[in-house]
Amino acid sequence: MAAAAGALLPGDGIVIAGKLYSGVALTLDTCLLPHESAHCSPSRAHGLSARTEQQLRNRMCEMIQSAGILLRLPQVAMATAQILFHRFFYCKSFVRHCAETVAMACLQLASKIEEEPRRVRDVLNVFQHLKDAAGDRRRGPMLLDDGYVSRKSNVIKAERRVLKELGFCVHVKHPHKVIVMYLQVVECEKNTRLLQMAWNYMNDSLRTDVFLRFRAETIACACIFLSARVLQIPLPDQPPWFLLFGASEQDLIEISCCILRLYTLQCESLAALLQQVEEMRSILDAQYNTSKQAGLVSTTETPTAGFSPASKAGGFPSKVANLIYATSCGVLVFHMFLSQEEASESPHLSRAHLSQSSRRSLTCLCFRRSRSVSSPSPGRTKSHRHRQRERERARKKPYSSNRR
Repeated sequence: MAAAAGALLPGDGIVIAGKLYSGVALTLDTCLLPHESAHCSPSRAHGLSARTEQQLRNRMCEMIQSAGILLRLPQVAMATAQILFHRFFYCKSFVRHCAETVAMACLQLASKIEEEPRRVRDVLNVFQHLKDAAGDRRRGPMLLDDGYVSRKSNVIKAERRVLKELGFCVHVKHPHKVIVMYLQVVECEKNTRLLQMAWNYMNDSLRTDVFLRFRAETIACACIFLSARVLQIPLPDQPPWFLLFGASEQDLIEISCCILRLYTLQCESLAALLQQVEEMRSILDAQYNTSKQAGLVSTTETPTAGFSPASKAGGFPSKVANLIYATSCGVLVFHMFLSQEEASESPHLSRAHLSQSSRRSLTCLCFRRSRSVSSPSPGRTKSHRHRQRERERARKKPYSSNRR
């Protein structure tokens, strides 16, 4: 009876009606980065140094924070955008994807996740303003030219790529409320200096990858631990207070070192970092072309991974140059624009089967759902306007004439 209803076996799956099915684990632990993956990111595999990658993460997260402030986003949305940025670039390489475009896409996606949506145009203008301010240039909003259309399209494609690479797992647990709750447990919530410093350390830790390696509760304990050490505030140690929240002293020390290392990092300019990425991309492209000429790489492979996958070979036929879907009142209309040569090649769409006025276009009208596909019923031959006039005429008649 228990097997028929379904039983969960640890590590095996679910048994239903005597058959074993794989189980589904819905937990945030799968979002944590394995320890071995933290030192072999795709960017380092493409030749980018660890220092350059760390500086790129730092500068782009700083840019996301500044853009979020100008867009008047809540701090939770900016934190979500920075964590999504870190997650994406542990799946993909800085060499193959534009860091600025991905940063804009993550901020746009995070604004939707936290229910504070912003327009793509506003995000583009804010990032352009930050770049101009860094270069001591004063320019107005972006012009609606081809360059703007191209950048907007790239941001939308990058947003879809981020969702695809993360498997649509965009939930982020933030330690903002956890810090306040933990300070209440240790009876230090009235110490505003300790609370503010722990909050600041937590916001600065978003520029590192600690949110990908540790739980939010452990990071909250580390921020309180570091703030108490700096302010020389004693916390309970018999037993240690962080053991109550499932954290270890080794993890707290490692997180604290990552945060403090952030302040000693000598950051280069963003232009210099992007120049190093561009040089590494040129080297990889040259290696790819050399391998391609030697026949070691398939000619169908591309060296640069774009934001939109290429069309499959067995997709839509090439004879359909443009396909437009339009819905109106439950009616689906397809417009297929064909050239004269393509229409002559297709036997079922030849010139003999098309009228003179529709040789270049063919419109197929599908019936409404309420009607039969074969032929409309005889009782529904009246037009909608005719039936509407009849209803209006019946409403205008006096009540006595309508009574039987």
